[in-house]
Amino acid sequence: MTQCPAVLRRAWRGAGALALSALLLACSSTSGRPDPAPLPPDPKLLGLRQAWSVEIGKVAFPLVVQAVGNTVGVASAAGQVSLLDARTGETLWQIAVGTSLNAGVGHDGRVAAMVTTENELVVLQEGRELWRQRLGAPSYTAPLVAGGRVFVLGADRSVSAYDGQSGRRLWNQTRSGEALVLRQPGVLTAVGDTLVAGLSGRLVGMNPLNGSSRWEVPITTPRGTNDVERLVDLVAGVARQGSVLCTRAFQAALGCVDATRGALLWSKPAAGASGLSGDATLVYGVEFDGTVVAWRRSDGERAWSMNQLRYRRLGSPLLLGPALVVGDDEGRLHFLARQDGALQARIETDGSPIVATPVMAGSTLVVVTRDGRVLGLRPE
Repeated sequence: MTQCPAVLRRAWRGAGALALSALLLACSSTSGRPDPAPLPPDPKLLGLRQAWSVEIGKVAFPLVVQAVGNTVGVASAAGQVSLLDARTGETLWQIAVGTSLNAGVGHDGRVAAMVTTENELVVLQEGRELWRQRLGAPSYTAPLVAGGRVFVLGADRSVSAYDGQSGRRLWNQTRSGEALVLRQPGVLTAVGDTLVAGLSGRLVGMNPLNGSSRWEVPITTPRGTNDVERLVDLVAGVARQGSVLCTRAFQAALGCVDATRGALLWSKPAAGASGLSGDATLVYGVEFDGTVVAWRRSDGERAWSMNQLRYRRLGSPLLLGPALVVGDDEGRLHFLARQDGALQARIETDGSPIVATPVMAGSTLVVVTRDGRVLGLRPE
C-alpha cells in the first residue's frame, strides 16, 4: 500500500469494560513513497472564484463537513464549533465545547452534534449547549442528527440513539467484529425510514426507533492471516442515488446496495481507503496510489481511470456538475472531467492538506484545510 490512515484501534472486552490500545498500521512510509510526477499545466477550463474565507483554527481530527441547505457545520480540533452561512461565510453561531474533538460535525441546520476526545457526545443548538453524555467507547464518525434524534456509531461497533432535546439514551445495539477498527469516519446515514450503518464489512439497515436489524448486506468478508489483513471497515463517503448506496470497504472492495430491499447489487475488489461520490451512471473514487477511477454504477466495471495525480495523497472526491473535484495534501483542488478524468482546472489554497471532503452548500463549494481555513468558492 502507498497510502493509509495513520492509526488503527484494537478493541477487546474484559472485566465488563471496553479497553482500547493504539496500533500503528503496517504500511508504506512517506519516505518510501514514489515521488509524484510533475503536475501538467493548469488548462483553466473551469473558472471559480473565492467568494469568502473564514479561519477556524487547526483541524487535526477527521472532520466531516455536512451541508444542510446553505448551512455548513465546521469545527477545530480544539473544540471551537461554528455553523456558517455558505452564501456569505457569516458565522451564524459559534461556541467552544471545552475539549478537543474526535468526530463531527453532524447537524440538521439547527442542532449540531460532535464527539470529544473524552468520549463525550456533545449536542448544541443556536450557540448553546443542550446536553452532553459520556459514551462507552470512542467514536470517529460524525453523529447523525435526524428525526429529533442523535445517532452515534462507536469504535466498539455499537450504534446508539439519543433524544435530541433531552439527551436520554433511547437504545444501544452492540455487536462483535474484527479486532481492529479504523480511526477515520465510518458509514452512518439514513435512507427513508431506515438507519444505515457500516459494521465491519457489512451495511446494516436498522429501525431507528429501537435499533432492531432490518437487513444486513456484506460488501466484503474478512480475509488474511492477521488482524491488519482482515480489516474491512466501511469508510465514510457514500455515493447515493435514490435508495441505492455505493460504499467502500477499506483496502478490500466497493459495492452497491439497494437499501429498500437490503440487497447487494454488486461488489468488486478495490484498493482504496477514502469515500466515494457518484451520479446515476458512474461511481468515482481514489485508489491507494492516487489513481482516480470511475466505475459503472450498473455493474461495477471500470469506465475510466486517471493516473496523473498518483502519489499525491488525494482525499475523497466530490462530483460537482460536469467536474469531479478532489483535494490533495498540499492544499490543491483538482477538477477533472466527469466523463473521462481529463484535468479541467486546479486551485491552490493555503498549502496545507485538504482535510475534509469538499461539499456543495447551495451554489457554494466549501473547502476546509488542516491549517483551519474554510473557503467558499463559486463559478465565475
